Amino acid sequence: MDNRFNVTYITFDGHVEVHRYRYLYFVIMFTMYILIISSNITIVSIIVIHKSLHEPMYIFIAALLINSVLFSTAIYPKLLIDFLSEKQIISYSACLFQWFSYYSLAGSEYFLLSVMAYDRYVSICNPLHYSTIMRKTTVNMFLICAWILPACQISVPMLLSAKKEICTFLLKGIYCNSTVQKLHCVSSRLLNIYGLVVFVSAVLLPVLFILFTYTRILVICYRCRGVRRKAAQTCLPHLLVLINFSCLSAYDVLLARLEVDFHKIVSLIMTLQMIIYQPLFNPIIYGLKMSGIYEHLKRLFCKRV
Repeated sequence: MDNRFNVTYITFDGHVEVHRYRYLYFVIMFTMYILIISSNITIVSIIVIHKSLHEPMYIFIAALLINSVLFSTAIYPKLLIDFLSEKQIISYSACLFQWFSYYSLAGSEYFLLSVMAYDRYVSICNPLHYSTIMRKTTVNMFLICAWILPACQISVPMLLSAKKEICTFLLKGIYCNSTVQKLHCVSSRLLNIYGLVVFVSAVLLPVLFILFTYTRILVICYRCRGVRRKAAQTCLPHLLVLINFSCLSAYDVLLARLEVDFHKIVSLIMTLQMIIYQPLFNPIIYGLKMSGIYEHLKRLFCKRV
């Protein structure tokens, strides 16, 4: 507690020998951050530049990749500063904002994956009405809701937590996530119930919706051989991204809900996977598996070679 400015500071306790390996950590994470920014922005730029890719499916992919950049930017700058600092601390208000950014953008990813599943469902199962259903206004509405709805959901527990008194100033992690609630003097039943409601509405329901739509697509593919190749090319990347992100999210949720003390190194590795693996996984999958994007990438890098 800083009495001069009445600011409460939280200390991160998830780093492993940061004073000894600070420069190594910094170089590795800075390299990862640059790779994440460059790979995601490259594919987004390709989608923006080429009019042949101005379709709902590619627009949603661009939105998903922009979301990955925003997600990484909410974590990496502060993380890089901590590696070079003597103390790994953050003000409680900044911690709450990072928590808000982290989960609202994670919720946006699930929303965008749900919209992409719906887009593929309409395209494959109801192709004659695709242009009338997936109009420009509909696409814009989906994109706006993808960022506004999760932000509204996460703002409630953030505001409630801001009014809670904290008794612990040591956070087991390297950035602020739902473990922030463990800092409170008294566990809030209201926060726990609301957190469960948000989990069901922002994670569980979208996952069930995605699985339902892809099940319907598989049924259509089984009946009609002509759409199998199209379905495999466009649906497989979405499913891979969903499975990868859901597995990483499951660890994050369990870490906050279950009183399990992982070894510090294990916890650090799992945490780093969440902020490294997923933001890099998205552009790689869509760049290699989506033929429309892959062809433009090949032309771009072949020219430079």
